Amino acid sequence: MSKIPQTIAWAKMPLFVYREVAAHLGQVSAVEVELLMQTANSFEYELSQVGGLHIRRTPTPGSEDESRVLGILNYYGDRFGPWQVL
Repeated sequence: MSKIPQTIAWAKMPLFVYREVAAHLGQVSAVEVELLMQTANSFEYELSQVGGLHIRRTPTPGSEDESRVLGILNYYGDRFGPWQVL
């Protein structure tokens, strides 16, 4: 099965939270996560040091993986604000 790419970001999320989200998503068996570099031309203290997360998921029928990924993203989205799909 092919992987489904998805890139998401939250502009003001701290680096340590991005790393925590990536670690949690990485525990799901069918998920690969990559932290993206910040692409801003100048440093802004209010912006995150990370440009976003690139998530690749391998869909498996009948698997709980999709609900686990959504649960993780919703948990952090509820605390820090809605994710932006890039």
